[in-house]
Amino acid sequence: MLTAIVAFIIDTLIGDPRSKFHPVAIMGSFIGFLERIFYRKTDADWHKMFTGGILVTIALLMTFHVGSALVYFIKKFSIEAGSHFAPDVIPVATKWIEILLQGFFLSFMIAPKSLAGSAREICVLLAMDKIDLARQKLSWIVGRDTKELNESEICRAAVETVAENTVDGIISPLFYFAIGGLPLAMCYRMANTMDSMLGYKNEKYLYFGRVAARVDDVVNLIPARITAILFIFSAFGLGFDARHAFEIMRRDAHKHPSPNGGYAEAAVAGALHIRLGGINSYFGKKSFREYMGDAEESLATRHVINTIRLMYTATILFLIAIYLVDH
Repeated sequence: MLTAIVAFIIDTLIGDPRSKFHPVAIMGSFIGFLERIFYRKTDADWHKMFTGGILVTIALLMTFHVGSALVYFIKKFSIEAGSHFAPDVIPVATKWIEILLQGFFLSFMIAPKSLAGSAREICVLLAMDKIDLARQKLSWIVGRDTKELNESEICRAAVETVAENTVDGIISPLFYFAIGGLPLAMCYRMANTMDSMLGYKNEKYLYFGRVAARVDDVVNLIPARITAILFIFSAFGLGFDARHAFEIMRRDAHKHPSPNGGYAEAAVAGALHIRLGGINSYFGKKSFREYMGDAEESLATRHVINTIRLMYTATILFLIAIYLVDH
């Protein structure tokens, strides 16, 4: 799984370019295009669910075929480029060209650097007492309202986001790459993007986005639990409380409204002896999410930084694991 390692290195060194030509941005545009075709406000609820399911099917099939075509052209290009080397190094050159090119495209499917960078920037702004700017920056990476959050709540939101997005933004795409190559990793990213755009429980998307939300739940089922285990091992390696991470994961993971989101968050809460969950506001409407972990320590920027450390350690452990399994 050298390709996955190359993708991680590329992301660590370069990160995600902010461009409308980013593959995930293109996926979002395609989803928006399909939504304009299939969504009708006047449709019956069952019809909205049906057409939402058609949208999901078309998007996933299209993504798989694009991914398969991309792999085909990468292989052809690698063979052609490798043929220009000396005869005795052609096989090695061809292999490494293919690894580098696939790693380049896979790097767009993961986002550790952008996730960590955003969370660190929030910590820096809080350290400089620029809480309004920290709230604004946080609003770019979370769905909740941020205008009235205090420092502790900003840190909680950042910890929850880094923990949960370790699944969505790193482990899940790498997991699907490991079992199905670049096409499956791209399909995962499409499924996750559809959920982020359509998977809301509001009037517009409650039925139209239901299939997208359920598909995202299913595809994250295994990776979410793998991530929790990786966080526990990471906690042990970093000197945090691995045993407590395991205990809190078992006790509290099911409290999250998502069938998957609680595993990563509960493991982090246990490892760092903090409490996550509580009152969140979405579009001006407050809701309570059950607590995970115990409030043994008051949430602060150090917990955000330690969650980033757990994220990177878990990623490296997963890369080592899939490399060893492949060899």
